[in-house]
Amino acid sequence: MAVKAKYQPVLDLGEKLNIQNGDVTEENGVLKVKGTANTQYEKNLLWDKIKEIGGENPSDIQANITVADESFYHRHTVKKGETLGGISKHYYKSASKYHEIFRANTNVLNNPDLIQPGQQLIIPNIK
Repeated sequence: MAVKAKYQPVLDLGEKLNIQNGDVTEENGVLKVKGTANTQYEKNLLWDKIKEIGGENPSDIQANITVADESFYHRHTVKKGETLGGISKHYYKSASKYHEIFRANTNVLNNPDLIQPGQQLIIPNIK
C-alpha cells in the first residue's frame, strides 16, 4: 500500500478533476490507474503530477488515462481581470497564441480585448 500513499496526490487530483470510470489497483508494487479525463489539458495535469512524484519515467505506476472529448484542449471560464493573452500563457506557455483562442471563440467574442467574467471559452488544440 506504500505506492498508493506515494501517489495519493495524483488520486486526489483525479477526484478533483472528476475523472470518470476511474479504477485504481495495486499489483506487485505497481499502482495501476485508469480513467477518462474530460479534456487533454486535464490528462496533462494528471501526467504532470505523476512525473512530479515519480520522475520522468516512473516504474511504480502505470496510468491509462483517456480523453472524453479530443476536439478541443480545454474549456475555460473567464475570471475577473483575465485577458486572452494571460489565458493563452497559462495553457500554451505563450501569450502570443491568444489569436488561436480568439478564432476558436468568434461565436462568443467580437473583440480579443473584450472578454467578460463568466464567459465559457474553448481552448483549441494547437501545435
